Amino acid sequence: MRRGGQLRTVESKPLEETSSRLARFRAELDRLRRGSNASMYHWLGAHITEHNGTQGTRFAVWAPNAVEVSLIHNANGWTPGQDVLWGSDSGVWSGFIEGFGQGDAYKYAIRTQTGETLEKADPLAFYSERPPATASVAWDIDSYEWTDSDWMIRRASTNWLERPISVYEVHLASWKRPEDGSKYFNYRELAKQLVDYCHEMGFTHLELMPMTEYPFDGSWGYQATGYFAPTSRFGTPEDFMYFVDHCHRNGIGVIMDWVPAHFPTDAHSLARFDGTCLYEHSDPRKGFHPDWNTLIFNYGRNEVRDFLLSSARFWIDKYHIDGLRVDAVASMLYLDYSREDGEWIPNQFGGRENLEALQFLKDMNVELHGQFPGVLTIAEESTSWGGVSHPVYNGGLGFSIKWDMGWMNDTLHYIRREPIHRTHHQNELSFRMVYAFTENFMLPLSHDEVVHGKQSLLSQMPGDYWQKFANLRMMYGYQYTMPGKKLLFMGCEFGQWTEWNHDSELDWALLGHEKHDGLRLFIGDLNHFYKTHRALFEADFDPTGFSWIQADDAQNSTYAFVRTSSDGVEHIIVALNFTPVPRHDYRVGVPVSGFYKEVLNSDAKIYGGSNLGNQGGVYSEEVPCHGREHSIAVTLPPLSIVAFRPISAKPTPKAAASAVPTGRRKLSE
Repeated sequence: MRRGGQLRTVESKPLEETSSRLARFRAELDRLRRGSNASMYHWLGAHITEHNGTQGTRFAVWAPNAVEVSLIHNANGWTPGQDVLWGSDSGVWSGFIEGFGQGDAYKYAIRTQTGETLEKADPLAFYSERPPATASVAWDIDSYEWTDSDWMIRRASTNWLERPISVYEVHLASWKRPEDGSKYFNYRELAKQLVDYCHEMGFTHLELMPMTEYPFDGSWGYQATGYFAPTSRFGTPEDFMYFVDHCHRNGIGVIMDWVPAHFPTDAHSLARFDGTCLYEHSDPRKGFHPDWNTLIFNYGRNEVRDFLLSSARFWIDKYHIDGLRVDAVASMLYLDYSREDGEWIPNQFGGRENLEALQFLKDMNVELHGQFPGVLTIAEESTSWGGVSHPVYNGGLGFSIKWDMGWMNDTLHYIRREPIHRTHHQNELSFRMVYAFTENFMLPLSHDEVVHGKQSLLSQMPGDYWQKFANLRMMYGYQYTMPGKKLLFMGCEFGQWTEWNHDSELDWALLGHEKHDGLRLFIGDLNHFYKTHRALFEADFDPTGFSWIQADDAQNSTYAFVRTSSDGVEHIIVALNFTPVPRHDYRVGVPVSGFYKEVLNSDAKIYGGSNLGNQGGVYSEEVPCHGREHSIAVTLPPLSIVAFRPISAKPTPKAAASAVPTGRRKLSE
């Protein structure tokens, strides 16, 4: 970072550039006290500006219990007490430092009521030194010229709940790494590579694991210290803006993981910021998280609430982020989360609900949806709490979408079983439809399923080498054809054998091997198939968009269902065979008569399958089945998913077409 010459504090009262500006600043501080300021980043933090014709940086930090706050930096030898900020009744300390500018590193030296001096990073810093260094860095984030206006206009008018959403979840530090031995690609390099890859694979959105600055690589970003600073590991704020901009210009949405549930105890961060429990609760029964050894925000304090609301708003406002996936929502909802009796404090009504956190989440969703139409808020919430994705005005929490952790757990429990045992657990998959339309669900196969000894998804599959790939293709096909938006973690698309390691890149060397290439091709074709058939996404959250054909053939471990578009015109018939035994002339009831074209077959040779199929499709017959007047007799390949679409005319026969994939071009290696 830049190391400037001698700097000095402007002697006149700080922030009195004009009387109108001072009045506005005081008004913002009053809003902060009242808990109605969700744009603190305009006023607090370090802002490069001009004061009485002099270039410098205006600083403002909330530290109401401090005795003194001064700025420490290179030019004053990082010596406390030299560049002292002005205090105020609001608890905000502020001042203007002449000559302090772009790239200069700093911290606040906070003298506490006990005489201790704490050196703290700026809670609202826009940029930070690259870890393991921990100082904040002055940076102008308003100079980038955005070129994504077409995307932003479309986003605001799009009802994403009725559009295809297929998310590729990425940890930027370990997706790919440079061949020259350096640890990371920068944001601009990653932008081009990831956009090209998403286009090749057909994903609609990227989900980035937390980009907020964090000190410890092993936390994967989930223990943030900079709630307004993109991590400097991959470049500058402008570099990250370019990343988002490039995604948008190429039709890819960007979702970011965001963590308001807890924060780390690092000395330079928010913990006991002014010598008191400012951001956290003082009582560990409310303020300490036993699972992660972290601190829990005091959601009932206006200034803390506004700090988090401002952070959520900031990423959408300044970085054009398309959605926030809020991590660990369940831990926020319950006061007794991961606690035994006597380790938690009931709310004012004697209950276990965290009323302040609930109100914060509602306020966040109302703010974001009201100010930024088309932006998604996604909850990682693992309990049966009702109404997570219902509007706040209707008694819900207001999220756009909720992760369906029940679907993920039930599906993996079932698919891990040897096929011979699946006959005894038929309801593990069918149970999901009992609750499937109670929320707006996303079906996640995320990083959490391939770490901590769980092994990779491919390694979790039962059977021999061939069966493992067949099971995984079938599971992905099941995910993409069930109601709900989709999410897949990086590396799962080509079948890593080892579980994810944040310290190294994905096993790209597996590409070039037939089965891995086939699996990756299948995911690409699934995305194409999903995006081009309205029946698979328009009515994801409406029971009219799904109906079982049969879900009780436990003897054969088969399922069949139909997906229907919102206007009732398009139908996709899906059948799954969860055994390694082919099922010939397997009869499935269908909603209309006609020719049923085979539009998806996970057993196609190009995917690594046995190439067993239905010769391009089958005609329906007037044979009642499954409560329907017409039915089709189909071949279900071993460990496979097949899908059919009714069409009005018989297609031209294709030579040697024993299996019909989606017809998408083969992916490049």
